[in-house]
Amino acid sequence: MTDPTRRTILTLGSAGAVGGALALVGCAADAPSPTGAASSPPPTLAEETPAEPSAAPDAPALGDDIAAVADVPVGGSIDATINGEPALIAQPTAGQVVAFSAICTHQQCVVAAAGDEFHCPCHGSMYDAATGDVIQGPALDPLTPIGVAVSGDRIVATS
Repeated sequence: MTDPTRRTILTLGSAGAVGGALALVGCAADAPSPTGAASSPPPTLAEETPAEPSAAPDAPALGDDIAAVADVPVGGSIDATINGEPALIAQPTAGQVVAFSAICTHQQCVVAAAGDEFHCPCHGSMYDAATGDVIQGPALDPLTPIGVAVSGDRIVATS
């Protein structure tokens, strides 16, 4: 009797769990190496993937690089892109960096950085750059905050 092929095992195995178990057993067997010794198991994903630098245990996970801290004036703001979406970055005090979605909460126009404020060009809404809160409507809701952190001299997304 000849050994069944993998195709035969898989075909038979599709009818029940016994065949699935046989298919797994058939795939797991090590073929002898040319020297007669069993081959070593293939490397795991952890062995294949190089270690990435990680944040300290209590620090947020670091994501995409956004800008240099020096690019954002203290007390001011800049336009940016975070995860492919328009965003606003502000530095209310030296070393304190905050970010918000640049999508106006009134009618979804793209809001622009304007020093210590953000201005919507469509209907005149104005937001506080330090908090994202509405200073002047018609918008009623604040801008959506985006998680950022300072890593060295760079501003990075935290997710």
